[in-house]
Amino acid sequence: MDTGHFDRHAAQDDDLSVLRLIRSRRVGPATYHRLLAEHGSARAALDALPSIAAAAGITDYEACPEGVAAAEMAAGRKAGARLIRCDSPLYPAALREIDGAPPVLWVRGDPAWLSKHPVAVIGARNASSLGLRMARGMAAGLGEAGHTVVAGLARGIDTAAHNAALPTGTVAVMAGSVDVIYPAENTVLAAQIAEKGALVSEQPPGTEPQARHFPTRNRIVSGLSLAVVVIEAAHRSGTLITAKNALDQGREVMAVPGHPMDARASGCNQLIRDGALLVRNSADVCAALEREPALAGMAETVPVPTPRPEPVEPGQIEARILSRLSPSPSDENDVIRDLGLPAAAASAAILSLELQGRLLRVPGGRLALG
Repeated sequence: MDTGHFDRHAAQDDDLSVLRLIRSRRVGPATYHRLLAEHGSARAALDALPSIAAAAGITDYEACPEGVAAAEMAAGRKAGARLIRCDSPLYPAALREIDGAPPVLWVRGDPAWLSKHPVAVIGARNASSLGLRMARGMAAGLGEAGHTVVAGLARGIDTAAHNAALPTGTVAVMAGSVDVIYPAENTVLAAQIAEKGALVSEQPPGTEPQARHFPTRNRIVSGLSLAVVVIEAAHRSGTLITAKNALDQGREVMAVPGHPMDARASGCNQLIRDGALLVRNSADVCAALEREPALAGMAETVPVPTPRPEPVEPGQIEARILSRLSPSPSDENDVIRDLGLPAAAASAAILSLELQGRLLRVPGGRLALG
């Protein structure tokens, strides 16, 4: 472990004291910071804890044993993670400012990514294909513009954003520990992030994610970031909790609008109604952050390879067309190009669906679900 200008053994003692204090019963981040302010050091706070507990009517109180903290440090080393305390120069300054900032972070990867103009890109787990495309374009564009993309490694929007930002650097904030990957399907992605960005958690190594961990994880996602960009979110969702955290922390909240009849867009539309900034792409985000957006649009459009035409049954064509549509209108030419089919076959299927009442033609050569 790099201990900077501290003596190695003294730093280890300090790390143990810090870990013992934050892992002690009934000591959360807010209590930790208050104890440190009152007593000047973690070690002094540990000495005072039993008498503080007794005054509060708690008998036989014991702080976290030194052996437990030492075992956590050993487990962190075994996991290839690094302990970063809130008094370390490596700890992200933006996160240090929030109420109840995590006293310690475990990081797998390069902690420098935590401070490289981070922007959170978050949204629904059950994202639409349009939402996933938006997330990929948004994350790639922000990365090209020099931002670290932050998300929570969840399914859907988070996963799409992390994948698109791998070439430019991304940070995944974990609900469990940095060595317990959830969901398991993102194990390979997490390993790639550890190589090309950073995995971050305030939980001890070996911690399985519990329901209570997700809201606390969300405050770190927003606390790390200059802004939080929301792409698809249901009316009641963890994504909106993150947005609320961001507002409470003084961060900019931005949202991509969606069709009023699409439940996955209701949260974003609500945020915009309540004052969040409407954004259409990464250039809008960069402009709002007063950064140079010139590079932001370079990766905005994700090229879709056109497959070779092959015989397809009319029913299959119709199903493929419907899978590409939503209540929000799409350009008919784009839909036909995405299908990679002869225009005549696609147009015949579109006409059939229109007659069945399953899609609508909208002025301007656009199509929407009926």
